[in-house]
Amino acid sequence: MLYHILYPLKQYFSVLNVTQYITFRGGCAFITSFLLVMFLWDFTIKRLKRLKIVEKIDMYGHVHLESLHEGKKGTPTMGGILIIFSVLMSTLLWAKWDNYFIWLSLFVMVALALIGLRDDILKIKRGKGLSRWQKLISQSVVGVILGILVVVSKESTTTLDFPFLKNVVLNLGYFYIFWAAFVIVATSNAVNFTDGLDGLAIGALVINCLLFAVLSYVVGHLKFAGYLLIPYVSGSGELAVLCLALVGAGLGFLWFNAYPAQVFMGDVGALALGGVIGVIALFIKKEFLLVISGGLFVSEALTVILQILSVKLRGKKLFLAAPLHHHLQLLGWKEPKIIVRLWIVTIMCVVASLLTLKMR
Repeated sequence: MLYHILYPLKQYFSVLNVTQYITFRGGCAFITSFLLVMFLWDFTIKRLKRLKIVEKIDMYGHVHLESLHEGKKGTPTMGGILIIFSVLMSTLLWAKWDNYFIWLSLFVMVALALIGLRDDILKIKRGKGLSRWQKLISQSVVGVILGILVVVSKESTTTLDFPFLKNVVLNLGYFYIFWAAFVIVATSNAVNFTDGLDGLAIGALVINCLLFAVLSYVVGHLKFAGYLLIPYVSGSGELAVLCLALVGAGLGFLWFNAYPAQVFMGDVGALALGGVIGVIALFIKKEFLLVISGGLFVSEALTVILQILSVKLRGKKLFLAAPLHHHLQLLGWKEPKIIVRLWIVTIMCVVASLLTLKMR
């Protein structure tokens, strides 16, 4: 919004010429979202406590895990509302309103946040949230709507780009609708699975959002994209503003979510943030790169899937507990050590994904 107000005034105030640059507006979005979280923190926590929106520890009958997390009972949850609000406001302030990618990304983020909000409210009211199928169907609907909007739009393409391969592009056509739905469901659930230890998920998300801020800028820059031999996507550079808003809000939230956490994000935050990183990857054609950079999220999701399959097919568990971070807890690792080590793993995955840009 501010770009459309301030940039036309550059003829009177030359300093306002900086508002045309994505890097400047991205930095402003970063600072704005961070400050919004810090400024609204006290108000948000007081409201959550007043409404008795607090964590109820449920480890599905796993007594040892419940004892490890006993001290977290009563901690305010659904703090993800603060992240979503801050990202939404800062993006609307600093991004261009005529950018198709921004509006679709915000649509996915808000839609998934509403699904997560419904799930969190049900957990608090009746002790049980949406069923697995209700959640999957709801997420799939959001993904299908996104896919249809991309297919019928002239602003984006339905192609896939592959790491390590030069000039290999696959056009999915109408099958892109199902691909978009799969990516949205996979990323939103993967982040949701990771959100089990203080600061683990939001820290890994911040690291990945930094990467995708860079990638969005590069993919949306004709010369940089040409030099790296990656598909150029006109207008996608504006997504860097959204990514940096996510980084700012994420860091602000991490300030209070770091061990020992004063607040949890809840499904309202985890589903929305996982989905929005997925839609950004879709738009800049870096879905497969997200699999590498988001190796932690992939590992957390895979341990859950493999655990379920092992129990159903073999009648016994493959891991001590799933997702991965709970398995590590039962191995005797302390929570802070698990969190920091998995952040380190995430940084290594992000660096590895960057290297693929030159290995084509």
